[in-house]
Amino acid sequence: MPAFLIEKLVSGGQTGADRAALDAAIALGLSHGGWCPKGRRAEDGTIPDRYALTETPGASYLQRTEWNVRDSDGTVVFTLGKAASGGSRKTIAIARVLGKPCLHIARDARGDAAALLRDFIGRHRVAVLNVAGSRESKEPGIGEWVGAVLTATLSAVG
Repeated sequence: MPAFLIEKLVSGGQTGADRAALDAAIALGLSHGGWCPKGRRAEDGTIPDRYALTETPGASYLQRTEWNVRDSDGTVVFTLGKAASGGSRKTIAIARVLGKPCLHIARDARGDAAALLRDFIGRHRVAVLNVAGSRESKEPGIGEWVGAVLTATLSAVG
């Protein structure tokens, strides 16, 4: 079994963790996509067209979250604080209900985030990884951290 299988990163396009995933995929030449709310809505307005996202029929964040969990092999949820709340907590709950592997990585927890993520990907044979987590307004700096973790994770495999 190969230790590393990622073929595509998906997210919902929100600011913070979601956009960091899409930007990392683009920078690393990986396929990217995912579901976003109708109208490509996000907290900062319209999600830019450079992100290959597909709009859900409705404007609900919950629907795009469900569909991204459903259509991926596993989900990683990033938060700066130890506890997941709001949409991050809902994402974890949806993964449980759908029986999909899910990993919550908090920046202030112990351990190497990139190593934890590589282990999760290998253990669950994740080819399509859904990346979720806090939006930038809720946890300023999360986008930069998630981008660094994903770049370290995806670059470390030869």
